[in-house]
Amino acid sequence: MAEPAARLGTRQLAVLDALRAGPVPAAALVRRTGAGHATVRALEARGLVTVTSEEYARAVSEAVSVGATAPAGRALTTAQEAALAAALARLDAPPGADRRVLLQGVTGSGKTEVYLRAVAAALERGRSAIVLVPEIALTPQTAGRFRERFGSQVAVLHSGLRPGERYEEWRRLRRGDAKVCVGPRSAVFAPVAELGLIVVDEEHDASYKQDSDPRYDARRVAERRAREAGAALVLGSATPRPESVEHLPRTLMPTRVDGGPPPPVELVSALEADGPLHPRVREALDRVRRRGEKAIVLLNRRGWSNFLSCRSCGRVWGCPECDVSLVLHRSAGRLSCHHCGHGERVPRACPDCGSVSVARHGTGTERLEEELAAALAPLPVMRLDADSGSGPAEVLARFDAAPSGVLVGTQMVAKGHDFPDVTLGVVLDADATLRFPDFRAEERTFALVAQLAGRSGRGPRGGRVVVQAVDPDARALRLAAAHDSEGFVRSELERRRALRYPPFGHLVRVVCSSPEPGPETHVAERLRDRMAATTGEETAVLGPAPLFRRGGRHRAQIMVKSTERIASLRAVREAVEAAAPSCKRAGVALAVDVDPH
Repeated sequence: MAEPAARLGTRQLAVLDALRAGPVPAAALVRRTGAGHATVRALEARGLVTVTSEEYARAVSEAVSVGATAPAGRALTTAQEAALAAALARLDAPPGADRRVLLQGVTGSGKTEVYLRAVAAALERGRSAIVLVPEIALTPQTAGRFRERFGSQVAVLHSGLRPGERYEEWRRLRRGDAKVCVGPRSAVFAPVAELGLIVVDEEHDASYKQDSDPRYDARRVAERRAREAGAALVLGSATPRPESVEHLPRTLMPTRVDGGPPPPVELVSALEADGPLHPRVREALDRVRRRGEKAIVLLNRRGWSNFLSCRSCGRVWGCPECDVSLVLHRSAGRLSCHHCGHGERVPRACPDCGSVSVARHGTGTERLEEELAAALAPLPVMRLDADSGSGPAEVLARFDAAPSGVLVGTQMVAKGHDFPDVTLGVVLDADATLRFPDFRAEERTFALVAQLAGRSGRGPRGGRVVVQAVDPDARALRLAAAHDSEGFVRSELERRRALRYPPFGHLVRVVCSSPEPGPETHVAERLRDRMAATTGEETAVLGPAPLFRRGGRHRAQIMVKSTERIASLRAVREAVEAAAPSCKRAGVALAVDVDPH
């Protein structure tokens, strides 16, 4: 401070004045004084201030534990003891042994407690653990349960954290300050040392497969990482994938921890519905209202209405970049594309004919929330989907704390929640996924209904489930209503064996896309011909088949189905590499997806 003040600028003087009380973080100093970092560096160059770099820990938001919790010392059921013994046997298995195990337990059978004790055993052995959950929405509640048991040894990794928070958790794991990582699929890459256990909860969930670059299946990555680290791999689900049942040793957990039976499931026809709800659904929800209980309602469709149309000329509002209609989100006053993110204001009139008579078609979770709130007042109705104003953890905490209420949402509401006071589960449009051209359609339908059914009747009041569908006699729905997971998997494996679908075959999808129509189909045909010429009878090259335009790009796909995985992958790689130069000139992009979901 010996330098005359007259030779310093106004902002330099402001910086020096702000530092009279002591050191200040550079970012805070710049905000407080209006000076730039160049001003601070200029003062440093003149010897008037000292700039140092210091590390500090960022506080990560505390995980919120919702739903039922079990004390650490609670006695295990016989099935839980057997499942834990199977996990510990893998943890202590000799080198080269198969360390994988599938825990197939009905909803409410206590799989989470088995995970907790298996993690505790890994920590006692000086090893670390990774616990994967299918959704970011489930991460806070799962992390909350693990932090209740293991405290600061638990770190959370997911894309919902701020960059600084994510780095701090990553660094805690890297340094070994935290030895248990909880998170969705990307947490499988957590930088933990001495890995002893990987848990994949709800292993059937399709969200473990990332369908954008870099494409990977977290379950396969977990299996590879566990094998290389000599770690145990524990996968759990009430509705495991047929592939897992076929390939993995299983331990069954056939009963709920309270010894109670699963809730009865009633199937009703949507063709008899009054508006979006069947009379039996309305009756069941009204009973919840009268008795002051809780219900969960699943409708796997976001927004207010599926699409808008002009009553005069028939115009349907569609996405300019995709061959799909726009979904109405009334609270936001927007029409949105759920594929590319395009949005526009809700129209006041038809731009083609000028009519102000615009019809709204279909029901989404936003509309259902409002209709139920009006019909069930004063029962509170909460919504859990990707458009919820509050975060998933806050919505779940509110539902947990409320003495009664209804939770409405998309498939998020069916995943892993344990609310003992829920007495009713409702699934609307339950067979919608059966209408998709996907060989996994029945598997996903069965899992969705069975998982939602498992949220009901976990407490002393018991519970029931009502499933509304266009075709309530569909095989997947009948078996889900009967809680017959074994019967479904058995029949599904027979069907897939006959058709050479996984696990009895391997699939590779190649998608060609172009900004203009035509080149994508031409390239796909060349790829098909080359692959067909370099593969044998064990491989079928199907297509090309057109896909709907998405993100302004016209698309066509080829599907390679083979019983020889290595040979089919080699044929795809060689064909794609040979076509790459001409694709670049033609503006055609290629995307290869191994084991598509």
